[in-house]
Amino acid sequence: MPFFIEVVLPLALAKSFTYSVNEAEYAFLQTGMRVAVPFGRNKIYTALVLTKHQTPPQLYEAKDIHQILDDYPLVTQKQIDHWQWIASYYMCNIGEVYKSAMPSSFLLESETIISSRPDFNVQDEELSDDEYLIYEALQKQSALKVQEVVSILNKKTVLPVLNRMIAKNAVSLQEEINEKYKPKTIRYIRLQEEFMQQEQLSELMELLSRAQKQREAVMQFFQLQATEKKAISVKMLTEAGTTAAVIKSLIDKGIFEEYHLEEDRVQFEGSNEAGFALSPKQQQAFEEIKTSFTQKDVTLLHGVTSSGKTEIYIKLIEEYIATGKQVLYLLPEIALTTQLVVRLTAYFGNEVAVFHSKYTNNERVETWQQVLAGSEKAKVVIGARSALFLPFSDLGLIIIDEEHEQTFKQVDPAPRYHARDAAIVLANALQAKVLLGSATPGIETYYNASHGKYGYVEIRERFGNVMPPEIILIDLKDKYKRKRMTGHFSDEMIDAIAETLYNGKQVILFQNRRGFSPWVECMTCGHVPQCPQCDVSLTYYKYKNALRCHYCGYNIANPTNCHKCHSTDLNTKGFGTEQIELELKSLFPNKNSWRMDQDTTRGKHGYEKIIDSFKNREIDILVGTQMLAKGLHFDNVGMVGIMNADNMLYQPDFRAFERAYQMMVQVAGRAGRKDVRGKVYIQTYNPLHNIIQQVTTNDYTAMYKEQVYERHNFKYPPFYRLIRITLRHKDYEKLKDSALWLYNVLTQNIGVPVLGPEEPGINRIRNEYIRTIMIKIPGGMPLGNTKKNIERTLSSFEAVPQYRPVRVTINVDPY
Repeated sequence: MPFFIEVVLPLALAKSFTYSVNEAEYAFLQTGMRVAVPFGRNKIYTALVLTKHQTPPQLYEAKDIHQILDDYPLVTQKQIDHWQWIASYYMCNIGEVYKSAMPSSFLLESETIISSRPDFNVQDEELSDDEYLIYEALQKQSALKVQEVVSILNKKTVLPVLNRMIAKNAVSLQEEINEKYKPKTIRYIRLQEEFMQQEQLSELMELLSRAQKQREAVMQFFQLQATEKKAISVKMLTEAGTTAAVIKSLIDKGIFEEYHLEEDRVQFEGSNEAGFALSPKQQQAFEEIKTSFTQKDVTLLHGVTSSGKTEIYIKLIEEYIATGKQVLYLLPEIALTTQLVVRLTAYFGNEVAVFHSKYTNNERVETWQQVLAGSEKAKVVIGARSALFLPFSDLGLIIIDEEHEQTFKQVDPAPRYHARDAAIVLANALQAKVLLGSATPGIETYYNASHGKYGYVEIRERFGNVMPPEIILIDLKDKYKRKRMTGHFSDEMIDAIAETLYNGKQVILFQNRRGFSPWVECMTCGHVPQCPQCDVSLTYYKYKNALRCHYCGYNIANPTNCHKCHSTDLNTKGFGTEQIELELKSLFPNKNSWRMDQDTTRGKHGYEKIIDSFKNREIDILVGTQMLAKGLHFDNVGMVGIMNADNMLYQPDFRAFERAYQMMVQVAGRAGRKDVRGKVYIQTYNPLHNIIQQVTTNDYTAMYKEQVYERHNFKYPPFYRLIRITLRHKDYEKLKDSALWLYNVLTQNIGVPVLGPEEPGINRIRNEYIRTIMIKIPGGMPLGNTKKNIERTLSSFEAVPQYRPVRVTINVDPY
């Protein structure tokens, strides 16, 4: 009787594959275990077992598996079901979800190893120059990887050469799987048994009477043992002043004995001063949330900035942990995670686990193992959107903080999921509750809450009755006219900064562009240096004196004359964070200004360094992009300045106004969070704009009503669902034809409004032209059938030979 398993591979393939196993393997394997399987000609991949069965595949001969990699399932059945939902809802392949969900250390890939054959005689066979080079290299080392052969021969196509050598029996190939994860071990030492008795000690000291340093090391060891009351690691001894060489000689003499223990890479300490009590308003909201959870699975907590939402979350987490449940706390930005980890670990100590992309592979594997085991260490998991894929066993609550943030949506690569929506589906499957928190909820979320789909709890006042910040509008048109500008600062803004700093408070300035200025223009002929691969101007960086493309990373030295007319009259236009930082240094030379954007937070601890120095008041003025707008908490910020509100308002996007409102309110919320009322200065050319007025009065409801009315009129979410299809190709004409063909077939087949094919604002990136098609599906219509029709149309599109090279990506709910 044959035995088979269905597996999913970490590749963008739509279906699962069948492999054959023997009876013992069939009995041992379970859903969620990993197996190494051969796929294609000579590649080995880590596949995940979905099911076991006994029906042979119809279309191909099932191959045998290579080896079993796990003793127990790494992935739960509930997780697999959730991945399948993501694949079907977001119209991607289960293989892509599997690849993005697992830490890459779990996805081993083979490296082809070439080794020489001992029975090969070089005299009998004629070898070409290339072949002889490889043969020679293999005499010096036992094995080579394909990549190494590429560098030896200095050419890309080495496989034909290797194939000829295999045919001549000169070399053999073997596929080796590299296990990447190694647990972290710590070296400990202890005294050998025989020296433990009292009378032996004097003998030991006698023995070491001539070796002064070794004798000191033993004394040091006893001192540490007396004070630490725990196992002594080699590191502790060396920190106490003993050198590694002395420890080694003591081990060699058989006086010390060394041993290793495994230890987790990330450890947190609790703090005793972490207790706090909720204010009456917080307590009331806390009770309302619990009541709401008895009727609704999802509740929206709409609390103004600085109303103390985090404290409410902590009390909720405490209740869920007490009942033995796990809690997942999702945040939009890694910068926020670093600040929150400090607040939560002070309270829950080592029950907190963290999971996001700045963690190393090994750290992520450890968190995965802890969550799977439901261990003490992973009661609370804090993470960015990828933490959603962890193998929870008994999840009780998911908190999604700043739920309106667009960073919860994955853009590239697939799966292009939205963490908030996927979390609600996951919670539903695991019978958990979801709490969405925000000072400026997304319009869809607020729509669902006001129509009774979600529960709704509101906090209207800031913690400790601190007044909401005072918002002052500065009319740039007027200031420029009256010549009251210094660089990009109006006189009012400069005075306000000076006053705030004089009072010993800190300042945050917000500018949503990085670099020095977005483009350089020739004042003679108007030429602007463009990226040769993308349809964008190059951003000027003064610090590096270079021009850079933010889309593909292309960069050139800053030109001294125009590339078109050779004029030397070049001027920079617009401004970014770097320029603001430099202007501040000349306006306030004795104050410490710093900037926080993608360029200054590249390393693993980039965020922490800047946030810590700002918190410790080492930085007086912090200039930043939207990273600053996310719920960061600083006690000492007296003023926030928004350098130019207009470039947020005028974006070609139906969400531009909603986003601009959220961004400004969130940035404003960083001011005056402790005892004194903060001030917010907004520089704009259009102070009477509706959105800017609504920010000034903090009138969320007015903004919501206006936007919902517009959305209803123009068929946008929450009334319509959107699916965006993007086509990319290097040949402009071929792309145009293929996009038109796809648009026509979709219009005939799916019976809902189809818009396009449209050239986006930036219509070429990395030498590929872009066209988009937008599909609008009315709210009440079943999504499943429409998606099936779209998929059917796309398969027929791929069947047209001349359209096959066109890259097509689907983005469902492209918020």
